[in-house]
Amino acid sequence: MASGIVERGAVVSVIGFCSRGLRRIAFLDALTEARCEFFALRPRKGTTHIAGWGHKPTAARARRLAAQTGLPYVSLEDGFLRSFGLGVNGAPLHSLVVDHAGIYYDASAPSDLETLIAQADFDDATLDRARAAMDLLRQHRLSKYNAAPDRNITWEDARPRVLVVDQTFGDASVSLGGADATDFTRMLDAAIAENPDAEVVVKVHPDVIAGKKRGYLLVAAKNRRCRLWSEDINPWALLDAVEKVYVVTSQMGFDALLAGKAVHCFGMPFYAGWGLTQDAQTCSRRGQPRSLVQLFAAAYLRYCRYINPYTGERCSLEDTIDLIAEQKRQAQRLRGPWLALGFSPWKRGFVPDFLARPARLRFADKTPAGVSRAQPGARVAVWASSLPASVASACDRRDLELWRIEDGFLRSVGLGSDLVRPLSLVLDRQGIYYDASRPSDLETILRNTEFSPALRARAGRLRERLVAGQLSKYNVGTANSGAPPVLSAAHLNILVPGQVESDASIAFGSPWLKTNRQLLAEVRRANPDAHIIYKPHPDVLAGGRVGALAEDAGDLFDQLVTDVPMPELLAQVDEVHTLSSLSGFEALLRGVRVVTYGLPFYAGWGLTEDRLLDRGEPGEKGAPDALHELAAVRRCLKTRGRSLAVDELVAATLILYPTYVDPQSGDIVDVETAVQILQLQRDKPAGGGLRRRFYRAVRNQFFRK
Repeated sequence: MASGIVERGAVVSVIGFCSRGLRRIAFLDALTEARCEFFALRPRKGTTHIAGWGHKPTAARARRLAAQTGLPYVSLEDGFLRSFGLGVNGAPLHSLVVDHAGIYYDASAPSDLETLIAQADFDDATLDRARAAMDLLRQHRLSKYNAAPDRNITWEDARPRVLVVDQTFGDASVSLGGADATDFTRMLDAAIAENPDAEVVVKVHPDVIAGKKRGYLLVAAKNRRCRLWSEDINPWALLDAVEKVYVVTSQMGFDALLAGKAVHCFGMPFYAGWGLTQDAQTCSRRGQPRSLVQLFAAAYLRYCRYINPYTGERCSLEDTIDLIAEQKRQAQRLRGPWLALGFSPWKRGFVPDFLARPARLRFADKTPAGVSRAQPGARVAVWASSLPASVASACDRRDLELWRIEDGFLRSVGLGSDLVRPLSLVLDRQGIYYDASRPSDLETILRNTEFSPALRARAGRLRERLVAGQLSKYNVGTANSGAPPVLSAAHLNILVPGQVESDASIAFGSPWLKTNRQLLAEVRRANPDAHIIYKPHPDVLAGGRVGALAEDAGDLFDQLVTDVPMPELLAQVDEVHTLSSLSGFEALLRGVRVVTYGLPFYAGWGLTEDRLLDRGEPGEKGAPDALHELAAVRRCLKTRGRSLAVDELVAATLILYPTYVDPQSGDIVDVETAVQILQLQRDKPAGGGLRRRFYRAVRNQFFRK
């Protein structure tokens, strides 16, 4: 048995390495489950292993030193699901191979992976997990790297196509896979001879076409009049368009197996020799038949190790699939040129990250003249709450797609009015979630999405984590830092969250009541015996927004709370009454009854009591019937009404609708990663306090004017 299999999960004392490239791998200790130390000349005393990057030339010295010192050599390599982008372009590593016996692409000697496949010691639960993970890779169309465009390929005639995959000249996996240049030519000739009615498509690297790199098949493919494919494209798109695949040792052969294609191997990659491929070579250590599920379980579940590169936490294959799938989904959704209008210098610092860092992005003034700077086919991004009608009209005249941007629902640790960078934004091409007068992408998701059991389960886990972690939009206030609410044992305890009265969510989402005082008066009128707790909005308390109550409003509530975090309050009250506050959504996550007096995005789906949408019994006190004639109310009555479960609301609102960005790298992440980052930010000491107080003082001076 390979030593790596025996030691799997054990803590190795010290792994020494001399490659400077390995120093750039973040969280190497966590991935290797050891303390890793760089050495320039010789490993220090106490070193138990020496590591290098597989069979790369940079690892030759590490191998020599391991032999000289008698220390075991450990091969490190990228995992099979490495990242969204390319490592050479700086994309962080999501998975790593740690092999104590050899390395998976070296068929001349055993490797930990080969041993795992040969033993195939998998219980039913592991095989079921492997099948589910394979389905996820197929569903999201993921491979080792995932930034290439994914589109349908159509051919000009109905002939079948056969794919022949070239590789970069000198690739170590070729020679260590028992192949050389003649095997590539032999492969091409076999593909032509065995498929006389098909067109042979030879996939070559774009740099080979450009003359920057050498391949094996460029000249031979031209001489044989094969079609050359050099476009950078998602492997699944190419696999969808062919019948068979011929490889020497390329990992694309394994992708082809996952895609259900017949695969012919002319070298000995890790997936050859197990009865799944047509092999031109043999390996004496292999030969016993293995299923694709067994092969996958060995390679992806047992052999590779996974980490979240944005939090440093080890994670599962499924977590990695979710994260990279979200990066791919958002990159496809946001791909193309952009024109961003009216963004302040501060927002210009982070908005490009939320647009997936487009190659072509212009900033301009938020005017019709600014719209004229848009390139053909560009999309226009504007902060939703400050969108002038003239700009919207100018976009319509030029047939430009207008995307409205607003803060997300898990925004930050701190306030936007204090210039705290957001962790999430929403980018909406129909409207914006708080504008009930028109459709939004969120409303469309809520109305039309068929929520799968897997998505609902994921949303349930997310909801439980948010509640347990007491996370909310701004995450301000410290637990137990403010005066706790005085609850009534004999009466209903109602929380009324204050809002910024100048906020667009009231202008466009609350057609009846417009101020915090009006809301409190209506809540008191409808619930004269209730114990009403009022919590002003954090931005109002910070002095940067409109919404403070007059001194004579004290009779409208029983208790004022300020510095108690919203999640802590929601865990104690019986009901939440709100115009359109996000606190109503957060209350639903915790099973608290919610009454709305406006038209927030979460109203109208069977989860809340909605004074503007629920007419009630004749003669019942509440909103007059005349309010149902308001245009926004009529529209919502027509377009909403589908009954949703809470976890379906969570899936739409927190998983499918927003865009999340890691503030350190600027990379798009998924919601689970964003939640981890929020928790890490909240738990560490806050910085910039003096700068923030100075900014508030200056801002409030201008605000009072």
